[in-house]
Parts: sequence; C-alpha cells; structure tokens
Amino acid sequence: MARERVICVSCRRRYPVRVHIERSEPIRFSESVFRTGFSIRFSLPDRRKSLNCGASRSPWAERGMKHHSHHAEPSTLRRFLASEAAGGVVLMVSAAVALALANSPWASAYHDLLEAPIAGHSTLHWINDGLMAIFFLLVGLEIKRELVDGHLRHWSARVLPGVGALGGMVAPALVFAYFNAQSPQTARGWAIPSATDIAFALGVLALLGDRVPGALKVFLTALAILDDLGAIVIIAVFYAGEPSAAPLLGAGVTLFLLLGLNLFEVKFLTPYLLLGVALWHFVQLSGVHATLAGVLLAAMIPLRLSGPDPEEHTPLHRLENALGPFVAFIVLPLFGFANAGVAFGGGDLAAGGGPVLLGVALGLFLGKQAGVFAAIALAIGTRIASRPPKSGWGQLYGVSVLCGVGFTMSLFIGQIAFDADEGAMRATKIGVLAGSGASILLGSLALWIMSKRASAGRAPIDS
Repeated sequence: MARERVICVSCRRRYPVRVHIERSEPIRFSESVFRTGFSIRFSLPDRRKSLNCGASRSPWAERGMKHHSHHAEPSTLRRFLASEAAGGVVLMVSAAVALALANSPWASAYHDLLEAPIAGHSTLHWINDGLMAIFFLLVGLEIKRELVDGHLRHWSARVLPGVGALGGMVAPALVFAYFNAQSPQTARGWAIPSATDIAFALGVLALLGDRVPGALKVFLTALAILDDLGAIVIIAVFYAGEPSAAPLLGAGVTLFLLLGLNLFEVKFLTPYLLLGVALWHFVQLSGVHATLAGVLLAAMIPLRLSGPDPEEHTPLHRLENALGPFVAFIVLPLFGFANAGVAFGGGDLAAGGGPVLLGVALGLFLGKQAGVFAAIALAIGTRIASRPPKSGWGQLYGVSVLCGVGFTMSLFIGQIAFDADEGAMRATKIGVLAGSGASILLGSLALWIMSKRASAGRAPIDS
C-alpha cells in the first residue's frame, strides 16, 4: 500500500489516495470488461466511495493509472453517452410532434409559428442560424476534448472510427451523385446523406440497453464525432457563400483576441463568450455560415491550465458540462420540431418523388451502411486496426446501419444546399425521414438479434 495523488481525467481534480495493488479477475470499467493482471484500488481518505481503474492494452480503453471513475462525479464519456442518448429520445419525440402537426388541421398554425418575425428574422432563422451555433460550439468542444485529452488522443483509437467515418461520407455522396448527376441544381446536395446523427443513434442504443457491448457504444461515439468533424469541414469548404472582406477582417481580429485569452490562460468564460457573440456576428455577415463561429470559438477555449490549482475545472470542461443538457434537451429538440415537419400530401410527395428523395434516402440507408462496414472490414482485414472487444461482425454491421441515421446534420446541410428551393427541401426532409427510419429499424433489429445470440452463449458471427 502506498500514498499517492492522482488526477481525474474527467474533472481534472487531484485526489489524495491510498493505492492497493493485487491480483484480480477482469475489471468492469466504463461499461466494458477489460482483462488485466492487476487491480488498482484507490481508497479516498475523505470518506468518498472507493473507485476502481483497469489499465488495458486495448485502444478502446482509457490508459494509465490516472484514469478512474469516482461516484461523486461520473466520467466525461459516461455523461456524454447519457445526455446524448436521453437527448436522442427527446429529439425523436419532437420530430414526431412536428410531423403530426404538419399533417393535421393545425398545419398552418405550425408554419405561421416558424415564420413569426423576431428582431427582423423568422423564428426558423434564429433556430437554424442562432441556436445551432451553440450546437456546433458543443460539437467543437467535444471534438477538441476527445482529440487532445480523451479517447481519440491515441492514434490507435482513431484509426477504425476514422476509416469508418471516411467510408461513411464517401459512399452516400456517390449514391446521391448517381441519382442527381444530370441536375446541377440538385447535385449541390451531395453532402446531405454523409452525416451521422449521434443523438439519434445513441438514443437507439440506449433503448437496446445492456444488449449492446460498451465498446460498440464507444466506437459509434468516436465515429460520429469524427463524422461531425468531416461535416464541419464540408460545410466550411463547399457551402460557404461569397466572402465579404470587411466582416472577415472583423472575424480575424476577434479570433486573434480569443487566441490571446487562450495563450494567457484566462480561466473566466465571460470574455470568451462575449467575443464569441461578436465572432458569430462577423461570420454571419462574411458569407460563411454563421454556425461555424461556434466551432472556431470552441478551438479557442482552453482545455488545460498550468496554474497552481490542479483541482480547478478548466474553461472547456465547465462550458461543455453547462452546454450539454441545454443542447440535448432544448436546442436539438427545437431544431427537430422546426425542420422535421413535412406534409405527406400528394403535392409534397410529387415534389419529393424525384432524384433528391432517392439520393438522400438510399444514400443514408444503403450508402452509409455499405461505406462504413466496407471501410472497417478492410481496416480490420488488413490489420491496420483491431475490432472492438466483445464485438462480432454482425454487431459491427448493425452499428454501421445505425450510422445511416442522419437527421440533424443532414437536415442542416439540406437547409444550406436548398435554401431557395422549397421543392428540393421537401424532398430532402422526406428522404431523411425515410432513410433514417429504415436505418433505425434494420440497425436495431440486427443489433438485437446478434446481441441476443451472444448473451445466449453463442459466439458472435466472426467469419
């Protein structure tokens, strides 16, 4: 037994502990079982409950003695999975309510509400360009944390989800391009089926419960995070408007001030947020989509502090913890409510029965699963990546199908691509709902069958 101090990777606090090292059986950590030769038991002297850490050689496990889970404050990954999964269920409900209203006698009141002016802009505009900037801020914070100080900080952990994300972006885009190659107006929407909705996907996994191995949940989370990163790059590169020099200069100056706050390790969030509002304003005027201001702001929020007080939460962790529930239970449900409402009347179906609907629906349902599964199978087959523990090929296929749930980001890219084309936007909504719905049904069924076989004592399909 020895007295040591460890730093929690979730809250960045330093804890005095007594360390007991002894032989052990497999340890359960973050919903996954990892085989290790020793158990490191940390006893907290200040009457906190004991905590356990399992060091693992697997890239799917957090490594090192500093990684642990204490009951007073759950790990960042566990909080993330919990909030995203619960938020996904709320998002499903809000989308269902929007669909019901759009196909009811109250449809006109629903559309009037979205077009109601607020400070010179419609309610829909404030949701899609204002609140979604907060969503992209949270996405940027999650990407930065995972790449710098989280699960994806190791290259070995990035390979499989990275390859899967790449395949899952290329294949759906090719499917969409196949159906829309003859129409330059609709071909602009090639990126619509390329994104994965992490809230919806994790919501489905939450409904399946413990039937899905924890390592698969981590894999899907990592893939969706890298998928979001790819979608952000696509929006910035391919969907930017005509740039305006003066607002871009203002945005550059604001970024320089934010960088100064970061370099001087300013720990108060208020100056970052005030400059973030200014950055959003300049980006909106510049021709670049305003929501990307959230990603730029996230890059400037400090993840680590070198000050003398290691127990202090860093600005990034504090902001991420504050924004998580707000985005999961307010921003995304409002976005779903505002954008999922489409009437299934004859006129709408006629407008949506063309290449856009087929490209989006089949891109999400067929292109996504084919791209993700083929890419990860190639990576595992060539031994450049390893398969997540306790996961068979059937379960990996089920997760690949779930990646075709592209609700939030697909609708968002559709709004940018077809802003002035109401018919194409209606087709996009119907295609997103059809492709995502089919992906949820088939993905859930595949995971349920494969997980049931595994729990019954039969090995997953590995050949």
